[in-house]
Amino acid sequence: ARNNTDLVNKLVNIASRCAGFIAKGHKGQLASQLENRALFDSFVSAGDNIARLYEQRHFSKAMREIMALADQANRYIDERKPWVLAKQPDSADEVQQVCTMGINLFRILMIYLKPVLPVMSDNAEAFLCAPVQNWDDRKTPLLNTTINSYQALMTRIDKKAINKMVEASVTNSSPAKAETIEADTNHISIDDFLKVDLRIVDIIAANHVDGADSLIQITVSLGEESRNVFAGIKSAYDPAQLVGKQAVLVANLKPRKMKFGISEGMLLAAGPGGEDIYLIAPDNGAKAGMQVR
Repeated sequence: ARNNTDLVNKLVNIASRCAGFIAKGHKGQLASQLENRALFDSFVSAGDNIARLYEQRHFSKAMREIMALADQANRYIDERKPWVLAKQPDSADEVQQVCTMGINLFRILMIYLKPVLPVMSDNAEAFLCAPVQNWDDRKTPLLNTTINSYQALMTRIDKKAINKMVEASVTNSSPAKAETIEADTNHISIDDFLKVDLRIVDIIAANHVDGADSLIQITVSLGEESRNVFAGIKSAYDPAQLVGKQAVLVANLKPRKMKFGISEGMLLAAGPGGEDIYLIAPDNGAKAGMQVR
């Protein structure tokens, strides 16, 4: 539910930021070439998998793919910083190319969202003065054409309204004849997954637990608070090895009262057991308290 709203906000962000520079500095005229053809082509290529997910009715997976592309488009704009370029002399052409690139990425995303957000896609079509109808439209970039000044694509970013639009589209996309689908207990929904709060932690203390063959008592820091965790990893780790390491904590797990004290979370680990247990750790640069996304 939250992701649907986030996605629309990210799309609006792309369009509104780029359109302003095109309107103000170039009278709505897009550049004659793309600033990053490879990035454009990668967005086009992603459409094959998104189409396949729609056809297989994996709508949540399709939304995640589109969300990832929206994040990529926003990162591109953040890295190229057209608002900084616009203040530099003799940079008008570069600003136009960067914003033309952003507008084209936005258009591709709107084509991908046409099946679930048709009204927003129609509004985007009026704004772009170009078709946002057919899947193949994404392959041809908008170049050297004029777009209209940006108008709100939706009157208000309303979470409930967006969810209803997506749910209605998913329902309408279902077969007319009811089908019995066997429940698959091996899958969870994205909403279920989002309930799990995974956090990066620093291990600041670790001790043997008297009377426990497999447990190590570990104190972890989430940046602004510390937690006590009992982890069954004694067969693979000596407590002294753990201090200074980073790990991933299930931070919103209900505290569990144990014989040796209260465990306030769970550290993630992989492996079959015994000596083959491996704590999951983040890449360099992660800080305690960061949420795993």
